[in-house]
Amino acid sequence: MISNDLLHRFIFDDCDIRGEIVTVSSSFQEILSHNDYPKPVQALLGEFVAAVTLLCSTLKFDGVITLQARGDGALSLVMAECNNHNDVRAIVRPAAEGEIDAEAATLSDLLGQGVLTITLDPAQGKRYQGVVPLDADTLAGCLEHYFSQSEQLPTRFWLAADDSNASGLLLQALPQQLSASAEANAEQWRTMVALAATVSAEELLRIDHNRLLYRLFHEQPLRLFDPSQVQFACSCSRERSAEALKSLGQDDVEQLLIEQEIIEIDCQFCNQLYRYNAADVRALFGQEILH
Repeated sequence: MISNDLLHRFIFDDCDIRGEIVTVSSSFQEILSHNDYPKPVQALLGEFVAAVTLLCSTLKFDGVITLQARGDGALSLVMAECNNHNDVRAIVRPAAEGEIDAEAATLSDLLGQGVLTITLDPAQGKRYQGVVPLDADTLAGCLEHYFSQSEQLPTRFWLAADDSNASGLLLQALPQQLSASAEANAEQWRTMVALAATVSAEELLRIDHNRLLYRLFHEQPLRLFDPSQVQFACSCSRERSAEALKSLGQDDVEQLLIEQEIIEIDCQFCNQLYRYNAADVRALFGQEILH
């Protein structure tokens, strides 16, 4: 039985290594229900969902982390967001021209050449953004490149997804505390990575977290913490849509109303539709328009 919409953190008692494992099922199916994606796109989007959830669990502040890839292939954009409450949403945008290959198997098959961007957006404080090229065949490989380039702690990812579940496993080296030497730390890291690398996509997607971690690391003392719930949630609202309209300026909104009579704004994450008539716009700008 899979661990539905749960993220577990764990730590090894005898070495300076931590980890996380996540499976997003019901929430991932909710994301997929809002758009009709081919199977290779579903799988890639699922990897983004699993990855951003793993990344978000490292946040020490209220805020949002966004994982976004832009490329020149059949897909122009893949984006997933997660906040510190484990609210997740995601979207794919096909290129204006381009056909999605039903046999596409890698990141580069779908996105082509491009960049991967990780954005940390705290509720208070400065926004941070890191960018790496899409220079690996997998999202996991690109993320590992990001961590090595940003001079953070050594980090490895294993990601898997199908049309039902999205799962991921993360291992991260910690600053030296328990081990007596840097050499011992490095050897422990190599051992744990080698054990984790034996995991298959099927195991990640189908096996309960407790059982899977025991299968991988049963000879290593491991402390598993209580799980966190993951859920789909969209941050769109009528108020936010109204602010987006307001940012266009009164003249442009007037012209839209003349052309369309009703202004419609739809959220591509959840398909929610917001409608604004002349009375709504009058209230928005606080004065009469369209005499």
